[in-house]
Amino acid sequence: MDLIRLTAHFGKRYSGKIALVVVLQLITTLATLYLPDLNADIINNGVANADVPYIWRVGGIMLVVALVQLAAAVCAFWFASQVAMNTGRDIRKAVYDRVSSFDSEDMGHFGTATLITRGTNDVQQVQMTFLLFLNFMVAAPIMAIGGIIMALRQDAGMSWLVVTAVLVLTIVVGIIAAILMPLFKQMQAKLDAINGLLREQIAGIRVVRAFGREGYEADRFHGANTDLSKLSLNIGRVFVTMFPVIMLIMNLATAAVLWFGGHRVDEGLVEVGSLTAFMQYLMQILMAVMMGVFMLMMLPRAIVCADRVDEVLGYEAGAGATGGASIGEGVVRFENVSYTYPGAEQPVLEEISFEARPGTTTAIIGSTGAGKTTLVGLLPRLYSPTSGRVLIDGHPVTDLDRASLVTAAGMVPQKPWLFSGTVATNLRMGNPDATDDELWAALRVAQAGFVDDLDMPIAQGGTNVSGGQRQRLCIARMLVADPKVYIFDDSFSALDATTEANLNAAMRDVVKNRTVIVVAQKVSSIRHADQILVMEAGRIVARGTHDELLETSNTYREIERSQAEVDA
Repeated sequence: MDLIRLTAHFGKRYSGKIALVVVLQLITTLATLYLPDLNADIINNGVANADVPYIWRVGGIMLVVALVQLAAAVCAFWFASQVAMNTGRDIRKAVYDRVSSFDSEDMGHFGTATLITRGTNDVQQVQMTFLLFLNFMVAAPIMAIGGIIMALRQDAGMSWLVVTAVLVLTIVVGIIAAILMPLFKQMQAKLDAINGLLREQIAGIRVVRAFGREGYEADRFHGANTDLSKLSLNIGRVFVTMFPVIMLIMNLATAAVLWFGGHRVDEGLVEVGSLTAFMQYLMQILMAVMMGVFMLMMLPRAIVCADRVDEVLGYEAGAGATGGASIGEGVVRFENVSYTYPGAEQPVLEEISFEARPGTTTAIIGSTGAGKTTLVGLLPRLYSPTSGRVLIDGHPVTDLDRASLVTAAGMVPQKPWLFSGTVATNLRMGNPDATDDELWAALRVAQAGFVDDLDMPIAQGGTNVSGGQRQRLCIARMLVADPKVYIFDDSFSALDATTEANLNAAMRDVVKNRTVIVVAQKVSSIRHADQILVMEAGRIVARGTHDELLETSNTYREIERSQAEVDA
């Protein structure tokens, strides 16, 4: 079972505290089992004989035992909470680390919404179930077995009552578990759905408002929310029915003890104190079963959650290479590279081959959907090629660990992203050790003159700055990192012609010994590139300089002519 394996793997480092919890729970349970016996002794030998000193003496022992029980129970819960919370923290960290190693294909395999749910809600369910196990399932078996032994010591003649009550409760628990397991599985799936829907609506709020679709999106969310609510109500109905049934069983058991036990007292087969103790032990036995019931209420959902968490932890990520390599010049080479998105019928890239060397700029241009972004995404291993090889200085990128790859290749993505914090914290993602002077130098090259303070706040996603400002800050971030290979994926699209020209001029000295790969939509942006690759339907249909392509490539001439007509 994934739940047992998961908690055992992450909880083994706290085995000392777990052993202490077991010992404390044992002390608590033994003290609990001893109290009814002392109570029976007081009634049989103290109250019945009007022996007040005996009552005080045994009562004092009961007080000490009760205090020991209380202290042991508090300490057991304290250490159990520490173990459970720390184990949950470790599982959550492992999930985060695993997801951080995923490439775009792996993220697409699961989906962002379900990964969020698995890393938060699912881990929380496993953590709480582990806590209940430490607090209840250690004590419950001891309480049940010990209670049966002590009850039979008081009056073996009514053992059939114990067997009947426990058997009925066990059947009820089995039925409840069978009902809850599929319901909890559905609940986690619906939590994924509602998280995905909410995330989509928040991220796309501008589009929603632009088209006036607030009502439609509200209806979609209402539908998903209603489905989750209905399922939660169904689960709640099971719980609401379960507790009265269990209480009915317990009350009937108590009534049976009083009825049949009263007759046995009247016949002189058992003493009043022993009957009282028997009833207390029966209640303890049933309470132990109740603890098991409470645990089993959580268990079906925890099993489903553990399976989902284990699926993430056990997933073989495409970006799992661990080999390091020393990257020297930064020579990039694509050798017969093809790529097909998972589930797609046709490849998005076919037989791509080219080389980009330090001190040169390689530009990639083509129509929308030609595969330009996918092509450059293979270099920092956002995707792994379906066939062929992508190499940096002769090292396949699929064999490089993340640290070596980040040193080798840096990328400004098509959709620039900034993190909540400041300008400084965002730029230092490229190089945590960068000085303020280095940050200012990168900002000047990136034409980020709007920044007058490195502590200028940045909202999540960079929503408090314009699109062009986001692009320039992302460019500055890569300049701070100073990789061997610079990749610009349509990174100047939000810049005006003057700013773009100034940026290119300022960057010329910075990247003169680096390999530069640029994806562009505008011919004017790549006119001076050393090598231009023209892509169409996932293939390179032409390559050369600007002047060479104007003479040899109809596709390139059409792109250049259409943009000239628009500018005119």
